[in-house]
Amino acid sequence: MTASPSPGHTTAYRYLFVLALGLLIGLVATVMVGRALQARHDPFPDSLMQVMQRQSQLLQQAQQQNRCSLADSVPRLQALRLLSNDLDLAFPQLQHDRRFQAHASAYRGRLNDALAAPPADCTALATLVQAVQDDCRACHQDFR
Repeated sequence: MTASPSPGHTTAYRYLFVLALGLLIGLVATVMVGRALQARHDPFPDSLMQVMQRQSQLLQQAQQQNRCSLADSVPRLQALRLLSNDLDLAFPQLQHDRRFQAHASAYRGRLNDALAAPPADCTALATLVQAVQDDCRACHQDFR
């Protein structure tokens, strides 16, 4: 005679199998929903802000390390100015907001002035870095 498993063990294994299968299906469904929500989010505004912040940090680091030559500062200023052209594109919902346009225009103007007459020494670069960061901070206070 063969010993058959007791009915209690068979039922327990079935429940365990159904529980594991339910967890697996739930995990897959959660990942699919998460990916669908992530696909709806536009990464461009956050990416633009991160790149602009990094360029500003590199400019500040150059000033702190006494690397204040035009060769060190002008490429960073050019990058910041180029990136500032995309502010309206990154935030289309704000393109008609007068405060946003004033902040963006002031930021671009400061960078234009800095490129027209680049800072010649570390004192001037420190002043410029602080002014650029103040422009960013002012906009973020209004729109973050």
